[in-house]
Amino acid sequence: MDLGSPKIEAVLRLCAILLLVLVACLVGLDSQTKSLVYLEKTVTYKDLKALQALVYVNSVAACYNLIQLISRGSFLARYKGSFKSSYRYVDWGCYLLDQTAVYITFAATSAALEHSVLVVTGAEAMQWMKWCNKFTRFCDQIGGALICSYIACAFMGFISSISALNLFRLYSPKHFLLLKTN
Repeated sequence: MDLGSPKIEAVLRLCAILLLVLVACLVGLDSQTKSLVYLEKTVTYKDLKALQALVYVNSVAACYNLIQLISRGSFLARYKGSFKSSYRYVDWGCYLLDQTAVYITFAATSAALEHSVLVVTGAEAMQWMKWCNKFTRFCDQIGGALICSYIACAFMGFISSISALNLFRLYSPKHFLLLKTN
């Protein structure tokens, strides 16, 4: 089976879309309320700016992958996988956008993980309390969402590799960045 197959790319994009939407929903809809002495405290993703960014980035990445799934599917159906040199600009654009989506999603997930670790451990020097002692369900759900987000990043990394394969098939292996003549 050809690793650059449009079917494999479509399945990977669909899996990435489902995971990205799952993460956005898990983080965006997560909240927990606890009674602390005389007041009630509700924590949501809006309390941590990194989680807010994670919701936005995952939503945009899911939309991008959906647009790519739809447009590449119809585009590939038009030229049936025959790699013509006139489509190299489209392939370059897809490759660069796929790379950008992976890196930005990975960066947002890593920032959310770093922020979440501070919430778990606390920081006495900054007078940050340990939230996860009191809001365990909230923290567990965020942890699961972060794992799903890293898995979605892995899927998008494979998609980016397929984009690179499809792009560099256009070029001659003997001459650096010269298009194939056949």
